[in-house]
Amino acid sequence: MSSVLGVGVIGCGNISATYFRNVPIFKNIKVVACADINPSSSYDSSKEFGVTALSVEEILNDEDIDILVNLTIPSAHFSVSKSILEAGKHVYTEKPLAISLEEAHRLKTISEKNGLMIAAAPDTFLGGAHQHARYLVDSGDLGNIIGGSCNFMNHGMEHWHPNPEFFYQNGGGPIFDLAPYFLSNLVQILGPISEVTALHSMPEKERVILSEENYGKVIQVNTPTTIHSILKFKNGSLVTLGASWDVWKHGLPDMELYGSRGSLKIPDPNFFGGQVQKCDPEGNFENIVKWDHPFGIENEENELGSFANYRSVGLSDLAFSIEKGDTPRCSIDLAIHCIEVMIAILKSGEKGSSIKISTSVNRPRSLLTEEAKNMME
Repeated sequence: MSSVLGVGVIGCGNISATYFRNVPIFKNIKVVACADINPSSSYDSSKEFGVTALSVEEILNDEDIDILVNLTIPSAHFSVSKSILEAGKHVYTEKPLAISLEEAHRLKTISEKNGLMIAAAPDTFLGGAHQHARYLVDSGDLGNIIGGSCNFMNHGMEHWHPNPEFFYQNGGGPIFDLAPYFLSNLVQILGPISEVTALHSMPEKERVILSEENYGKVIQVNTPTTIHSILKFKNGSLVTLGASWDVWKHGLPDMELYGSRGSLKIPDPNFFGGQVQKCDPEGNFENIVKWDHPFGIENEENELGSFANYRSVGLSDLAFSIEKGDTPRCSIDLAIHCIEVMIAILKSGEKGSSIKISTSVNRPRSLLTEEAKNMME
């Protein structure tokens, strides 16, 4: 029987509620405390979710906590994760791991020196739909994967997010905010990326917040908001990546892979589930019978419909990895590789030339149905 590791949360902002709600799904982790630089935020979370509210210093030194989840803003991820490691605790951090490659490598060095583990979101590639897609590619059903197309385009975060300013600063933008979902899924299916080419633009220098809390506030834009890139994989595949917060509507696929014997339509990797479709050489896309995978089952609803949300599976996987001495599926090496790719995309857009990727990573282990079921209560 697996032991239950104590979990603490640092940062009680918008995303934290998802972790508080989802951690109880998994049998080997339990949230016991939370902290925020704004004490009222941690107090509100403690009351809503039945955990203890602590100061940041107190949570770093709490002996009942084995793993601290870093849910602070991207620019603070490095310093907070560093403090967690120096306090002798394992880290699970929201994406991105850091906003520079130097910071990411420093975290790896500190974790190894202290005998600790770091895992980093996203964990959505462990969802049923994406594991099914990987299985189909690995089986050779599509032949050799020649290329693909990924697209994540909308009109920005200021329309709904209560505090969207940080999304438009260094470490934000559609690349740092949304590309991790697509890159981690591509890497777990196709393997590491070897080279990128990109162009980008920043059509609007200011944005106006339209959500209620800060309605009408003008924020400065300091990062590209429309980016188009080509990713070359070590296996030879070429995948286009279109990202924008300047598009009102589009009809492009979330993710498609093109093989020598067929094509695969994969759902948005920002989510765990959805319908995988396969196209045969005759040109007909057909729904594939869904796997009986627990992390593809719809368990939430919003105004857009029902969907599968199992954020925290990467945290549970980290806990199992700590116990068994395995490499977490959402490993620091995967995070570092994706960070280098994201930075290279932005640098390529500035330079107007391709950039070679220096890091590599092994594909994370697949998460098949039975193992996934065994992670749950």
